[in-house]
This record gives sequence, structure tokens and C-alpha cells, in this order.
Amino acid sequence: MSEAKPKASTPAPVVVDLEWEGGLRFHARAGEESVILENDSKNGLTPVQALALGLAGCMAMDVAHVLRKSRLEPSALRVHLEAERQAEHPRRLLRVDLHFKVAGEIPPDRVERAIALSRETYCSVWHSMRPDIELRTSFEVVERA
Repeated sequence: MSEAKPKASTPAPVVVDLEWEGGLRFHARAGEESVILENDSKNGLTPVQALALGLAGCMAMDVAHVLRKSRLEPSALRVHLEAERQAEHPRRLLRVDLHFKVAGEIPPDRVERAIALSRETYCSVWHSMRPDIELRTSFEVVERA
């Protein structure tokens, strides 16, 4: 008799609150954390920058998690994101380039696999975005950060 697989638990809902501060500036809160969102990015993040930060953060966390689960401990991990936007409204993202810089004794094929797993399976931010956005990734492994 085979054992039944445990059901995956439903993740908690995402809850954020925004409070208008005038003009195109909002104080955004998620739990105890907060950030300023505004249109000109002088004193806060634009919504598109927040989206890009979410994507880079999601994939970086996935890569770190997959490497650590494989008993590979990077001494540093950095991600650089550049995105191209459509010229006319809604000025959406057309292409995103993500470059991962991993420091430590990490085989390049393991970094490549961790990035692929994030993109194909784990990154909920990426999977929540339009499927026609071009996502290009690259990486380098260095001895030290």
C-alpha cells in the first residue's frame, strides 16, 4: 500500500496597503515593512522598479536556496538587472537581463541549473508576469566577491 503524498499548503495571501501622500507619492506597507512608491524615483521606487526588484529578489533567493540545498555555500551572490521598456504607454517591460555573480567554489553547471529551476519552476514573480517578456540570464562564478 502506497502512502499518500501530503498536499502542498496554500501560501498566505499577499497583502499590501498604500497610503497616498500627495502628488504621485504613496507610502506602501507589507506587514511591518514599508517603502515609498513615487513616479519620479527621486525619493522612492517607481512601481516598475519595485516589480524589477521583486523579480531579481525572487530569483536570487531561489538560486541561493537551490545552491545551499545542494550543499554548495556561496561566499557572495549579487544580481544585476536591466530591463528594456516599451516606448509608448503602458511602457511595459519588454526584455529583462539578469546577471548573477556568484563567489565561491561553485561549479558553473550548478549555478546554471539553479537559475533554470528558478525560471522554470520556483520564481512566483516571474510566473506572475506576461509570458511574452524576454528574460535573458547570465552568470559568472568568481573566487571571491
